[in-house]
Amino acid sequence: MSEIDNRETNVFIDVDELTDHAEAPEENAEDVQPAAEEENALQEGRAKAILEGLLFVTGDEGITAEQAAASLDITKEQTEALFDDLMKEYCDESRGMEIGNFGGIYRFLSKAFVHDYARKLFALDSAPKLSNAALETLAIIAYKGPVTRVEIEEIRGVGADMMLRKLLARDMIRESGRSEAPGRPILYEVTEEFMNSFKLLSLKELPELPKFGDNDESRDLFE
Repeated sequence: MSEIDNRETNVFIDVDELTDHAEAPEENAEDVQPAAEEENALQEGRAKAILEGLLFVTGDEGITAEQAAASLDITKEQTEALFDDLMKEYCDESRGMEIGNFGGIYRFLSKAFVHDYARKLFALDSAPKLSNAALETLAIIAYKGPVTRVEIEEIRGVGADMMLRKLLARDMIRESGRSEAPGRPILYEVTEEFMNSFKLLSLKELPELPKFGDNDESRDLFE
C-alpha cells in the first residue's frame, strides 16, 4: 500500500506542475496581444505623421507612393494604404486641406471653401504694394512664362512655393497646364489682373532685358 500511495502522490504532483505550465503561456499571450496591437497602432500613426510632413515639404511638386515608401522603408502597398487612410481623414469638414492624387502624385490642396477667404486675405487694396520678392517672381513669370516653380527657384536662388501661393491667391498668376518634365510640374503664367495692375496691354510692352557680353561673367538673368 505504501508503494501505491507514493505512486498516487507522485502522479498528483506531476499533474499540478503540468497544469501550472500549461496555463502560463495563455496568461502571457493575453498580456502580450494588447501591447502588440498598441505598438502597431503607434507605428501606423507615426508613419502617417511622417507622410503629412513629407507632403508639406514637397509642396506643389508632391510625392509618389514609391518615393514615400523608400523614405519610410516600407512597401508601396503599405504606403498607399496609409495614404488612403490620410485622404479619408482629410475629407472631414473640420479640415481646411485635402490630399489630392493626380497621376500617382500625392499633394496637399486647400479645399474649395477656403479659396474665397484666401482671396480676401491677400486682396489688393486701392494702392497695391508688392514686396521685392513678389516683383522678382512676377518678372520671371512675365518674361519666361509659362514657367515651373523649380525654374523660378533656380533663377531667384530661393524657395518660391509660398510666394506662388500668395500670387495665386491675389490672382496675379495662374496655372497654365503642366510641363513635360519628369513629375509633370505645374506651369505658371501672369493673369489679366497682373496686366491691369501694371497697365499693360501686352507682354510685349515689358521693357527689354539688359544684354551681357560673352566675356562678362554675368549671364542674362533669365537665360
